[in-house]
Amino acid sequence: MRRDRTWLLLLPALGMLGGLFVAPLIWFLVRTLFVETAPAEVPDLFVDVLTSRPMQVAALTTLWISVLVTLATLAIGYPIAFYLANRRGLRAALVVFCVIVPYFTSVIVRTYSLTVLLGRAGIVNESLRAVGLIGAPLPLLYNTFAIVVGMTYVLLPYMVLTLFATMKGIDPTLLRAGRALGASGPYLFRRVYLPLSWPGIVSGSLIVLILALGFFITPALMGGPGDVTVAMLIERAIEILIDWPSAAVMSVVLLAATLILFSVYGRVTDMRRMMGG
Repeated sequence: MRRDRTWLLLLPALGMLGGLFVAPLIWFLVRTLFVETAPAEVPDLFVDVLTSRPMQVAALTTLWISVLVTLATLAIGYPIAFYLANRRGLRAALVVFCVIVPYFTSVIVRTYSLTVLLGRAGIVNESLRAVGLIGAPLPLLYNTFAIVVGMTYVLLPYMVLTLFATMKGIDPTLLRAGRALGASGPYLFRRVYLPLSWPGIVSGSLIVLILALGFFITPALMGGPGDVTVAMLIERAIEILIDWPSAAVMSVVLLAATLILFSVYGRVTDMRRMMGG
């Protein structure tokens, strides 16, 4: 009996991941925390960083923004995924095009395009002033609202594609049977469709939450002085304060939170069901 060797196809990807991500990360943490810092000082360093006011505020800000972005992508992405799962033809293809194409565009380009739209003299404010809805420009940029809008725009494809994969596996005859038995549309959605799409909701929300926790570019470019995230705090510790040990501690905390959420994602996600199996 021949042994299955298909796993060998993963070796190039695993080698690149290990060489470009895992190895530099381990080198950075070990050198910063155990070579340039005395081992006896590491516990005190963790306590000092984790109990500092900037770290606590940045952690709460990061979590709050990540939750808002997750809820926003779910609210926008669920109807889009539902439409794609139940429609065919040119219109559905156009929606897929609008969802997928921005995904292949640089995050920096998409973020700067939003600054053009949301600025005080941007398209949104000028359009609202032209129709007489506002008299002065709205503060749509450099605040939490702008960060949520920018990150939602960037992360929306992850939610839509995850929900779409789950919804494609839902048997449409279940809905037809419910209608034949006299059930209304809202009742069918609440009692049949929503529970069946729940795995996609959980998986998509966890994916977006994991990615949102480590976001840097969009909060840095579109946020205000009070919207400092953990990723931005790490960048400031390295580039401005030249405080590598503190940056390493914050990186460990952020990495640990990401790994915990990823382990939860692995436990609650049924990949075969998401793929329609």
